[in-house]
Amino acid sequence: MVKTGVDAVARALAILKAFGPERSAMTLTEIAEATDLYKSTVLRLAATLESDGFLVRGADRLFHPGPELWRLGALYQRGLDLGDLVRPTLHRLVEATGETASFYIADGDERICLYRVNSPRSVRHHLDEGQRLPIDRGAAGRVLTAYRDPASAEARKIRERGFYVSLGERDPEVAAAAVPVIDVQGKLRGALSVSAIRTRFDAEARKAAVDVLTNEAKALSGLLPAGER
Repeated sequence: MVKTGVDAVARALAILKAFGPERSAMTLTEIAEATDLYKSTVLRLAATLESDGFLVRGADRLFHPGPELWRLGALYQRGLDLGDLVRPTLHRLVEATGETASFYIADGDERICLYRVNSPRSVRHHLDEGQRLPIDRGAAGRVLTAYRDPASAEARKIRERGFYVSLGERDPEVAAAAVPVIDVQGKLRGALSVSAIRTRFDAEARKAAVDVLTNEAKALSGLLPAGER
């Protein structure tokens, strides 16, 4: 009896997990094919899921994810701590580049280093979390400014390119690359940055940093609770 209950839950979850960006609405047959379940089983479970708000069946007879999933997703997002999402990203950036990784947010005429993982190298760009820096200089500052002042030519160029590289702008010995982190609602949440001693941040290192920053920012953007800091 217990096994039957567990199996039923697993099958119901399989139905919900079958939906995704490429399959936001499905027929009964499509769900059966996606889950490898009999149509009779899908129909029985879908009826229960629909009655509890986990699925919705429209006039077109297609099944869609229901509002109860949105409610639970919102609860999950509100329970997330931003640091729990950003810190693993920073650790991966340090591992991939060997340099220091940071996450900045704008605050008036300054930017705040909200989260930071320093490079393991003995000679490195070191900065403490919570430190304030000018927002008009440095890669992260330029990226943050580009989204606060979108009308300028430089801002448009940065947004089009999707990154900015600075060479000694704030500190003549430091170079950095930064990309924006934009949530699913299109809101700028901050800037991811990799910074290094300028002499070893050559063209190859800069390109590698921009590539990994872009990929990590894209992944992080999809995880961030919309509209929350």
